[in-house]
Amino acid sequence: MGALLSCLSPTTPEPHQRRRAVAASRRQSSPPLAGSSGRWARTRSGKEDAGLLTHEQALAAAAILIQHHRENGNAPAAPTIPFDRSTSTRYPPSKKKDALPRSSSTRPRSLADPLLQPQQLVNQDVKIEDLDTNRFVLVHGGGFGAWCWYKTIALLEDSGFKVFAVDLTGSGIHSFDTNNITSLPQYVKPLINFLEKLSENEKVILVGHDFGGACISYAMEAFPSKVAKAVFVSAAMLMNGQSTLDMFSQQASADPLMQQAQIFLYANGNDHPPTAIDLDKELLKDLLFNQSPVKDIALASVSMRSIPFAPLLEKLSLTEKNYGSVRRFFVETTEDNAIPLSVQETMCSSNPPEKVFRLKGSDHSPFFSKPQALHKLLVEIVKIP
Repeated sequence: MGALLSCLSPTTPEPHQRRRAVAASRRQSSPPLAGSSGRWARTRSGKEDAGLLTHEQALAAAAILIQHHRENGNAPAAPTIPFDRSTSTRYPPSKKKDALPRSSSTRPRSLADPLLQPQQLVNQDVKIEDLDTNRFVLVHGGGFGAWCWYKTIALLEDSGFKVFAVDLTGSGIHSFDTNNITSLPQYVKPLINFLEKLSENEKVILVGHDFGGACISYAMEAFPSKVAKAVFVSAAMLMNGQSTLDMFSQQASADPLMQQAQIFLYANGNDHPPTAIDLDKELLKDLLFNQSPVKDIALASVSMRSIPFAPLLEKLSLTEKNYGSVRRFFVETTEDNAIPLSVQETMCSSNPPEKVFRLKGSDHSPFFSKPQALHKLLVEIVKIP
């Protein structure tokens, strides 16, 4: 969403004008056994049935079979590997040290995003209960909703963390007309409500994507004692007195793709400023999901909603005492067509976070294109002392 802000202007639009673009294995297994606690297992009967080989005959037959294989240059067949069906172990164990589990994704594998099991991402010598917090709060970007974090939620919960993904006002399944959102506090209200209900000593790790960066910045200023760390994932990381529109218009040149994708909505009439922005669905893939699986692009195409315009114009009031006291981390996405890497780097140099991470090969939506790598970084950040 970020690059769209570079070409937005609060000036009065021409009548009836809307900018729109012309978008040019299979795993074999035996049925589960009763009383096996959900695991595939091989068992032996405690009694020998009539007609079966005796123990001595079975050993003799096995010896003959092995000798036959050796003489013909073949090895005996390997025993069946038990399959753990627990929620935390999704793949059968492997004897190969560096073997990776199979992915259910249809996208090609990338060396930049190794398919690691969740438990491999947490050091065994680090206990969840010893961390400052084990709770993540995920804040979506403009037009997105809590739905976009579904892979991240599953991975974090499998690793033992508690996760809450919020639908901001007028986003996701939140039933509110986006055109009627007139301020950033109104837009961020569901996040504020969640933080207000936390106990006095309870802390969370805020993760903001895209325009969600401005939203978590607002929350950091309001509740610094409840935020252990803040993670900006290709997100608007603002300074005091900046609006999201100010930052991107100063740092990014006009993006033709974004200009084509923008559809301005004027719920209050054409003689008033825009009330919201839609993105042309035919251009979503190139703009936001150029490295993402087809199934996730399909999900986004039916789930994305309008982006409220007024919150983009609002300048944040951020103090060193509150906002500045929260530890900040930034995750860069290298193949981002919405917030180019150069803009991300400029944000980090002008408003330096504690540490910058980089997701190679990720588009603007790493929760789709690089879910495992993003998860690994989030776990790494939470463990930083």
